[in-house]
Amino acid sequence: MPNEEDLEVLSRKLTSVKLAYDQYFLGSRPREPMLLADEVKKLVIVYSNQAIQNTAMRFKFNSIVSRYQAFKRQWTETLRKIETGSYSRHQFKAKLSERTAAPPEPAAPPPQDRKEIYQAFVEARRACGESVARLTTAKLDEILDRQERELRKRYGDGQIRFKVVVENGRAKLTASRGS
Repeated sequence: MPNEEDLEVLSRKLTSVKLAYDQYFLGSRPREPMLLADEVKKLVIVYSNQAIQNTAMRFKFNSIVSRYQAFKRQWTETLRKIETGSYSRHQFKAKLSERTAAPPEPAAPPPQDRKEIYQAFVEARRACGESVARLTTAKLDEILDRQERELRKRYGDGQIRFKVVVENGRAKLTASRGS
């Protein structure tokens, strides 16, 4: 029969499995955390086959099992999407790698029209699962103007070019000196 400490260990292990799967889906972990997931699965099976007399402990165990089942459905669905090629984060990365892998015909400069930068930034944020609710063209113009002023103070006059990049699953704007 599991005690309070056993249930706490199971809860912590479930949290670590969730974090490991999150890292795997983001691409920062090379392999699926199957060993850790199997360990949690075995504990759930062992404790499920034991009678828990204490109502509070039974409730806590059932809550943990419910969380485990919900996570398991989510992981299974995401893995299915990855296998079929419909996982949005992977599609975005694939499109990015296609752009960088294929040599461009003439080296086209990144879009400098503020409207194009805004659209590229919005698309990148959406593909990364980030919110675009408070992002407006006026806000982006303000940010770009401020960055441009700071860069001109630091490096002098010259053309400054902005581009949208994705690093660590987050969309961001980078500036460089154009020619």
